Amino acid sequence: MDASLFIASRLRFKGRIAMICIAVSFLVMIVAVAISSGFRNELRSSLSALSGDVLISSPDLNVMSESSPLDASSQTVSYVAQSALVSDIIPVVWRAGIVRHGDEMHGIVVKGVPFFEETVDTVVNLGVSIPRRLAQASGLKPGDRMLTYFVGETLKVRQFNVVDIYDASVSTDDRYVVYASMADMQRLNGWDEDQVSAIEVHLVPGHDDEAAIMDATRELGSLVMLYQEKDELVATSSVSRYPQLFGWLSLIDFNVGIILLLMTVVAGFNMISGLLIMLFENISTIGVLKSLGMTDRSISKVFLASSSVLVGKGMAIGNVLAVIVCIIQKTTHILKLNPENYYVSFVPVDIDPGVILLADAVSFVAIMLLLLIPCLFISKVDPARTVRVR
Repeated sequence: MDASLFIASRLRFKGRIAMICIAVSFLVMIVAVAISSGFRNELRSSLSALSGDVLISSPDLNVMSESSPLDASSQTVSYVAQSALVSDIIPVVWRAGIVRHGDEMHGIVVKGVPFFEETVDTVVNLGVSIPRRLAQASGLKPGDRMLTYFVGETLKVRQFNVVDIYDASVSTDDRYVVYASMADMQRLNGWDEDQVSAIEVHLVPGHDDEAAIMDATRELGSLVMLYQEKDELVATSSVSRYPQLFGWLSLIDFNVGIILLLMTVVAGFNMISGLLIMLFENISTIGVLKSLGMTDRSISKVFLASSSVLVGKGMAIGNVLAVIVCIIQKTTHILKLNPENYYVSFVPVDIDPGVILLADAVSFVAIMLLLLIPCLFISKVDPARTVRVR
């Protein structure tokens, strides 16, 4: 065993307070990273479910219009579906409308999707699934009829049947998104079965961040421009359709970075103060070691080894506590949020072991580098003045 490590194992570092501070710092860091990752994954998956990662539509981007359908069976759509970037494509029919229930009137967007009947428990003619927010505002419940007006070239009225109420995890618009059968919406618009408002493209896993989504959109847009026939189509990304959400996520990432930096600095300076106390308490020991021929570097290794054990214990305690907190929040959603301000109704968390280990490693290295500062004190110790012969 190295002499420095042997001596370090015999030294006692009375730094319980420093270890507690390190544990708290790592607890805050890991929870902050988990919340940031949770927000990103929750919003990303919700936006993808709402309108896809990439939307292929007419160039005027008016997906609510009944006068500009696109052909879902076209060669262009087929080439897009075969791209290695694409995991799935979903044709959809969008239409804006106004719901009237009693004295209440609300603006909505009806989204016709294929296989709607497979997603609800009860199948009825003109069945719809409405968000809980709309149900609470209008008083609608399963089994009720929902009178809906559609304004276009002519005024159209439909009496939908509420068959389901779903919880919208993300509030992205003042309007309510109501899900219906795509065939019902095509009949409403007077379209054929191949005519739709837009094609929602869902990307393969790994294309989750803004840069990857934008790159995929440009590549798919090039395919659309290359192979489109008579229809002029464009590809738009979820990043460009919801810039406020992705800007908000970038702000969260920036804030988390600041938190990580501050917590690392706090933990580092707590350890610096603890190590200085240890050095002052063992100043005579340092003098003895110097008189026995040990170099300043070797003596520094002694105290750094003792400090690293304390940092490791604090880090382990902080990680365990952080994981427990995250698991409790993930399973119970005990911390609620106002979706009007935060887009989600609870604090989402996502535990990524790789990210946790990376944060631990970077913080550990940063703290140990900070501990080199008090080790400079060792070179100032004079054995002749610190060692007393009795």
